[in-house]
Amino acid sequence: MNLPSLFLPHGAPTFALRPGAAGLAMSRIAARLPRPRAVVIVSPHWETRTPTIGTGERLETIHDFYGFPAELYDIQYPATGCPEAAAEVVDTLRNSGLAVDESRARGLDHGAWVPLRQMYPDADVPVIPLSLQSHLGVTGAYRLGQALAPLRTQGFLIIGSGNITHNLGDYHIASAQPGASFDYLRAFPQWMTEQLQQQNITSLLDYRQRAPQAARAHPTDEHLQPLYVALGAAGERPAVEHLHTGISDYVLAMDAYAFTSQH
Repeated sequence: MNLPSLFLPHGAPTFALRPGAAGLAMSRIAARLPRPRAVVIVSPHWETRTPTIGTGERLETIHDFYGFPAELYDIQYPATGCPEAAAEVVDTLRNSGLAVDESRARGLDHGAWVPLRQMYPDADVPVIPLSLQSHLGVTGAYRLGQALAPLRTQGFLIIGSGNITHNLGDYHIASAQPGASFDYLRAFPQWMTEQLQQQNITSLLDYRQRAPQAARAHPTDEHLQPLYVALGAAGERPAVEHLHTGISDYVLAMDAYAFTSQH
């Protein structure tokens, strides 16, 4: 079984309550894929200096946000881990030359459980969380994905969870000024999609200098880096399927992609 790797948006936490068209797109991609042995998911809400694998058997639903509707805090996603599968992920990363830590206590932050709840609402696929090393930038994220690539042929579904734009300052502006608009919400996702479809890895790794309004789209780019994990995991020159596009909460581009190895 050779699975694609995915980049999925997790939006604001309220996306869990109002998944809309983006949530439907996630449900559809899950329905058409073979059922994976396990999901390896990278979220920007778990950052460490060294790649760290969650190896626990039971994964706590982490409500890592505040000031949202009470019903959000009642949501539980009772996912199980799989220590045996997690050990394979650890070995694969170490075999690629990466130092790896393990955490039996790590659960699923909202960057992980929000999209997984759309894909697998019964929480019946084992989940292995993997931390992000945001200090290494998109190049480090891409290399992390490359190290994960062999797992796709072993029944693992690799998911990067983030957003193609993420500027919370602009969110506050837009929420206070109805009708406020930002050109980068169209220009930046369009540029990213074009570069992905043209398999232009050099430009993508240098997006900060080449993409329109890159620093406005991502004042810090931890929410974009999981895309590079998914891209790296698909091997060289992968086929790219643009699964969804749209805007949520004024300024969060909800683009989703599937990357499929062509080798």
